[in-house]
Amino acid sequence: MGCPFFVFSKCLAQPCRLCFPIFFVYLQRETNHLFYPTRFHAMKKTLLSLMASLFLLPVLAAVTPIYLDELQPLELRVDDLLPRLTLDEKIALIHAQSKFSSPGVARLGIPTFWTDDGPHGVRPDVLWDEWEQAGATNDSCVAFPALTCLAATWNPALALAYGTALGEEARYRGKDMILGPGVNICRTPLNGRNFEYMGEDPCLAGQMVAPYVQGLQSQTVAACVKHYALNNNELFRHNTNVIVDDRALHEIYLPAFRAAVQQGGAWAIMGAYNRYRDTHNCHNSYLLGDILKRDWGFDGVVVSDWGGTHDTEQAITGGLDMEFGTWTNGLSEGARNAYDNYYLALPYKRLIEQGRYGTRELDEKVRRVLRLMLRTTLRDRRPRGAMCSAEHYATARAVGDEGIVLLQNQAQALPITPANTRRVLVVGENAIKMMTVGGGSSSLKVQREVLPLDGLRDRLRRDGIDVDYARGYVGDTTGAYNGVTTGQNLADRRTPQQLIDEAVDKARQADVVVFIGGLNKSPHQDAEEYDRESYGLPYGQDAVIEALAQVSRRVVVVNISGNPVAMPWRSRVAAIAQGWYLGSETGHALADVLCGDANPSGKLPFTWPERLDDVGAHALGDYPGTRRANEDVWDEHYREGIYVGYRWVDKAKTRPAFAFGHGLSYTTFALGKPMASATTITAGDSITFTIAVTNTGTCAGAEVVQLYLRDIKSRLPRPAKELKGFCKVALLPGQTTQARITIGSEALSYYDPDQGGWVAEPGDFEALIGTASDNLPARVRFKLVEAP
Repeated sequence: MGCPFFVFSKCLAQPCRLCFPIFFVYLQRETNHLFYPTRFHAMKKTLLSLMASLFLLPVLAAVTPIYLDELQPLELRVDDLLPRLTLDEKIALIHAQSKFSSPGVARLGIPTFWTDDGPHGVRPDVLWDEWEQAGATNDSCVAFPALTCLAATWNPALALAYGTALGEEARYRGKDMILGPGVNICRTPLNGRNFEYMGEDPCLAGQMVAPYVQGLQSQTVAACVKHYALNNNELFRHNTNVIVDDRALHEIYLPAFRAAVQQGGAWAIMGAYNRYRDTHNCHNSYLLGDILKRDWGFDGVVVSDWGGTHDTEQAITGGLDMEFGTWTNGLSEGARNAYDNYYLALPYKRLIEQGRYGTRELDEKVRRVLRLMLRTTLRDRRPRGAMCSAEHYATARAVGDEGIVLLQNQAQALPITPANTRRVLVVGENAIKMMTVGGGSSSLKVQREVLPLDGLRDRLRRDGIDVDYARGYVGDTTGAYNGVTTGQNLADRRTPQQLIDEAVDKARQADVVVFIGGLNKSPHQDAEEYDRESYGLPYGQDAVIEALAQVSRRVVVVNISGNPVAMPWRSRVAAIAQGWYLGSETGHALADVLCGDANPSGKLPFTWPERLDDVGAHALGDYPGTRRANEDVWDEHYREGIYVGYRWVDKAKTRPAFAFGHGLSYTTFALGKPMASATTITAGDSITFTIAVTNTGTCAGAEVVQLYLRDIKSRLPRPAKELKGFCKVALLPGQTTQARITIGSEALSYYDPDQGGWVAEPGDFEALIGTASDNLPARVRFKLVEAP
């Protein structure tokens, strides 16, 4: 059998003289995948076909279609390729052909398009039409820390490195798009999926997501930023209709997506499951058509979340471009190999053939898909990528080191050193539990995962410090999530009191007790499809910590989670560290920080409330919404409006356990007097704030200088302050450097619903500069004036 692209193939749509250059491009791409046995035999046939036809090279080599010429402008290439497609080929391009792929067009040299879940590692391969893992032996990956940890670094350079490393792993696995990152705002600490997102503040999330996207796409792997928009709880996520005012929509919930598009250059956006204005967000014409594509100039594809498409005509007109994961009969339940019944498949084609729709909407969708393919699968010389490299592990560890947040450190309980410690007791299930498996679509199959106990034991033994372990409590012992197992057997038949007694007896003999607990990836904890059922720690962990605190003055609590938790024992323990989900290098990163090899520099990306009632979404009583009578729809009013996180703290005058932006160090820092580059600015100008930062302690460390703005007088109510910029600086002991933060006049504006746009009112503003939202000692005033 000859090559399908060659002159012997009876190409139905193009002159035979075009086939040879198309084949050459196809051959170059396919040889990148010779590592995969399933492609080897097809390649043998392709090579034989090439050898048999080399005599045609002088005649055909000079002719290259415009769409394959990377020297040509992108839009010209799209214009050249679009009319070459048949109706059936266009329809095929806009919906899936398997769980994670959509078809190409073989006769035109367009390969199959492969996507996979992220956002902190490349998901293991599944079967073509089933969620069951495919059993591949080459799909183990590096698990990078979850995105809450990345956000806690407050380091955009690390976000770039993170995205680049993830893109390299995706390329090695033959993936063309990663479903991530996620930038939904942390509205409630009960959201089971907050660990996949970047916190509560749109400025922080926006400045961290843009370099992540850039790094990922530098490897010709598309970022699919999710879940657009207002997907702020997992409970009733398919049935929630969000009711939110325009200011909150534009000022809180959309800016990170906008940054991903306009600053990061994202090539894809994933719609959310929930509704807004009573329309499902995967085909919501206002969110997708008016805001995303028209106002922001997004030229990429909108991808449905898996099962997020509900109606053919809404999908046609509502801005959806690629449909994935619909129940495979296209309606309500699974059926194998029935992708032609997707809403944007045969049902769409029939509407065109019946004359109810022309091809205008279809061509617009296909143009966007072709643009995506020209940026990915149709690129020459794509990077080959790398898998589980030393550099990737180093990146994962660096993110963990910088993202761990030291929340409390009384009497210098940390770091653990030979000078103050001979025996350490580690307590808690999370010290021995794998966390890379579970949690939903972000579950991974890792090459390795260093557990906290192993990392600490290896590190402390090098200093001659003995390490013992006590279980303390029993949580989830199954080690299985959706049919995937960790291989761990954590079963323990002892009673809770027996476990506490053992831990207390051993704690009496230890110099330091390190309790490693928190949440896990089980249902109703940090997991997709579920919200937490309460703010407290599960499995009776509070009782364990209280018992340990009664016999040891040096209890260190390491909380493993993607969310804040209640800490009724906070004043009775010496130190608290937020350990996140740190991925493959968990044990190493925790040991680095707890033992002082890395000086903690992480800052909280969300407010840590004392009580759940201190959160606006709960104080006003409308989470998770109200079910409509006789209809399975939950109307959820975001009554707190723009007052989310620290904005609510300032408005309601609550006192959190730990403020947004809080994080301690093993050294100390001092800020100098701030300076502004101008006293007045006009629209379109920028202003730079400079402040001296000095390391006044005895060890090297890094500090995050945070800039908030306050509008002295505004026509509409505004928060008391809003984060507008930040700068992370690393300093040796005694060293001083100048931290500089530049903002544009757009940072002074708010969304005016009456005008339907952003407004920056002339008047006085105050810059508040410090190291946390509750520690802003440096202040500078300036004016915004009208241009002369």
